Amino acid sequence: MEERALLENYRFLARYNRWFNQRLYAACEQLPDEERKRDRGAFFVSIHNTLNHLVWGDQTWLRRFAAQGVAFASLGGGLLDLPEGAMHAAVLHEEWASLRTKREQLDEAIEAWVRDMPADFPLRIMRYSNSKGVKREHPMWQALTHFFNHQTHHRGQVTTLLAQAGIDPGVTDLIALV
Repeated sequence: MEERALLENYRFLARYNRWFNQRLYAACEQLPDEERKRDRGAFFVSIHNTLNHLVWGDQTWLRRFAAQGVAFASLGGGLLDLPEGAMHAAVLHEEWASLRTKREQLDEAIEAWVRDMPADFPLRIMRYSNSKGVKREHPMWQALTHFFNHQTHHRGQVTTLLAQAGIDPGVTDLIALV
């Protein structure tokens, strides 16, 4: 039962992820492109760049998860391809439409990935090298939790930037899905 509950938690977080991103991108579309790209003094400078960082982060972590010995069909087909040397501040998608399309593709793949995930996957040991080449090893559930928490953290930054620009993204609390 413990394995199942853990897996159901990640499936719930994947649904939340998609729901929140749909709301967030709709709110962002209330701003013209130049306002989304305006330097707002944020860690990743702008709304657009912060959303690009989330795409980069998702692709980076999903690549690590896909390399853990389980074939996940939803993570194939070039979905996780990154330009050589792309790092955390890379702007992978200059155009809004391209960024939004990639976000939608990733959210769909994330839901399929956790739906198809073996029940014991979160309890396995994850082995990878971080972006600085340092070898890491820890329980998979810790990386899965980080994966979803990372998205929530930066989406929170974007909601603040939107509020400062006069845009209300509406309710974004996880509990709203219950």
